[in-house]
Amino acid sequence: MTKVTVAALQLAFSDEVEQNIAAVTELVREAASRGAEIVLPPELFEGHYFCQVEDEGRFSRAKSAGEHPAVLAMQRLAAELRVTIPTSFFELDGPHHYNSLAMIGPDGAVQGVYRKSHIPDGPGYEEKFYFRPGNTGFRVWDTPAARVGVGICWDQWYPETARILMLMGADLLFFPTAIGNEPHDPTLDTSRMWRRAMIGHSVSNVVPVIAANRIGTENGQTFYGHSFLADERGDLVAEFGADETGVLVGTFDLDVVRRHRAAFGFFRDRRPDLYGRIAVDQ
Repeated sequence: MTKVTVAALQLAFSDEVEQNIAAVTELVREAASRGAEIVLPPELFEGHYFCQVEDEGRFSRAKSAGEHPAVLAMQRLAAELRVTIPTSFFELDGPHHYNSLAMIGPDGAVQGVYRKSHIPDGPGYEEKFYFRPGNTGFRVWDTPAARVGVGICWDQWYPETARILMLMGADLLFFPTAIGNEPHDPTLDTSRMWRRAMIGHSVSNVVPVIAANRIGTENGQTFYGHSFLADERGDLVAEFGADETGVLVGTFDLDVVRRHRAAFGFFRDRRPDLYGRIAVDQ
């Protein structure tokens, strides 16, 4: 059996951790009841997206994976429902802070942690104030359903992220996200660009892509949702608009995906001997 059913969650968040955990828990339960084996919540669902401003008081929100309430709650839930939950959280590691993801397997154990590689810095997204660049490298995990590759938000804009995860054997790409309007330019709507970038990963790597974003207005900034599941051809299997709260569910046959990937020949025809330039820091 090579079919895998996955889900993406879309919802608005308060700034109360327990309230947000309860809301995510309800949607994870719904996803599991609809057959989802891997369930993706949005980025940093523990509270409001706090990186809108530089405020040293917000560092107190960070916790280690073994102490973070969102991670602990999703561990219990994953074990109960026998599902995999890639869980985004604000990580504290000694004196260092990271935008991280704990891959929680269906036994409730943390299989490992990925730390966001690309850290943005701009109006409304002041992440470099809070987070060090990740030091884990890109990561994939074997789950009972599939080998899963994950990037976090800003990672998703880089074709290198998707390609490296694919070269590591990923069957599916998951992107938890917190993205909305641009405070410096109210006329700039990036929601279409955001989806096109990830659908491009789907097409050029012949792989399903699962993206989960938040909605709602937080401190004057509106997050635009548009979470989606795309198949290996870049066709949308399920999608939300800017306001819906709920669960997107889709099923992919990984054997069919692998046949399509082989037939396109993108990985056969790669020329890494010509690609050294992209690894040069200039």
